[in-house]
Amino acid sequence: MALAAATTLLGGALYANANAASVETDPSTGASASASAPDSASPSTPGSTSPTNPGSTSSSHPSTSASAPEPTGTAGTGSSVSDVVDAANAFLDTLDDDQQAAVLLDFTQANATAWSNEACGATCRVGIELSTLSDKQLTAAKAVLEAATGTGTDSGYDQISQILAADDVLGETDSSYGSGNYYLAFLGTPSTSGTWQLHFGGDQLALNITYKDGEVVGSTPYFAGVEPTSWTDDGTTYAPLAGMHDGVEAMLEGLSDDELSEAELSDSTTDVVLGPDEDGDFPDTKEGLAVSELTDDQQQLVLDAITPWVEAADDTTAASTLSTYKSELDDTYISYSGTTALDTAGDYVRIDGPGVWIEFSVKDGVVDTSRLNYSTVYRDHDTDYGGEFSFS
Repeated sequence: MALAAATTLLGGALYANANAASVETDPSTGASASASAPDSASPSTPGSTSPTNPGSTSSSHPSTSASAPEPTGTAGTGSSVSDVVDAANAFLDTLDDDQQAAVLLDFTQANATAWSNEACGATCRVGIELSTLSDKQLTAAKAVLEAATGTGTDSGYDQISQILAADDVLGETDSSYGSGNYYLAFLGTPSTSGTWQLHFGGDQLALNITYKDGEVVGSTPYFAGVEPTSWTDDGTTYAPLAGMHDGVEAMLEGLSDDELSEAELSDSTTDVVLGPDEDGDFPDTKEGLAVSELTDDQQQLVLDAITPWVEAADDTTAASTLSTYKSELDDTYISYSGTTALDTAGDYVRIDGPGVWIEFSVKDGVVDTSRLNYSTVYRDHDTDYGGEFSFS
């Protein structure tokens, strides 16, 4: 099965340890998720200073690498920034000069914002395509992602690996999708001094972690989508975004009828608003229900809903960021459109605070329109791309 390709690509042991309990309670089990139609790919090439990526010019690459060795870990390693730098340098050491040139790019606005939720391959992304790497190089690339992301089940590295596995499920029907069709780049030179970014993604994922002087200064934008929303392989069911879905659903279920009325948006929203190419376009006015009006228990549900997105980053960064968002809850707003069950195309939830911006959107599937598609985006008003760029 296609799952085997992603299993060997980024971590077979990860799937055996998936949280089956959370999957069973997902009301959308069996539905589908967040890839975008290949024929909607962007025609323009992002502003990259990189040379042509070897073997990555086609947006319809089958992109599986089933020969990659089995990993030993089951999630992110919870490493320090110096460990991330060490892993990045170890990966670079496996590459030839042309491959290094494709990976090591300038930390420019054009390169940083070159991510998409479309199956548009190298026309909308920078970096090196995973499908072009050898087994040894894939193992080294995996080690970078493990070191940089969270250690939780169904979050961080575990979630990333499952999202790539979902892409292989899509690839069984449409060769435009697959776990090998994801791109890795270092924008700037990996170091514990200076500024650089770990930039990784494909049509269902965008990971942007920015480092400055040995610290994480931004872990957004983070786009996470999935289609199918759940699937079963060898008797185990996977639902990479179940925690996100269940968190925002519980948040809405905790509201009274009057509070739901106040939280409901006047206009329907059929997709994430601040997806790719919408950098800095936060609304001037926050909409919905003020969290300051809620009880302590309801505010905790809001914080719980935020947590799965924050936990994409390493554990230390996630804890610090969540503490900041907790201190800002009184100035945070929640809103929705559609139904609160989040099981119908057009259902949508937003959390908007001084820092945090989260969107969860339910849409019809792209590859299988009879099923569903989840698209989500997590941004920060101040620290997207480490706060390095100004957007009008």
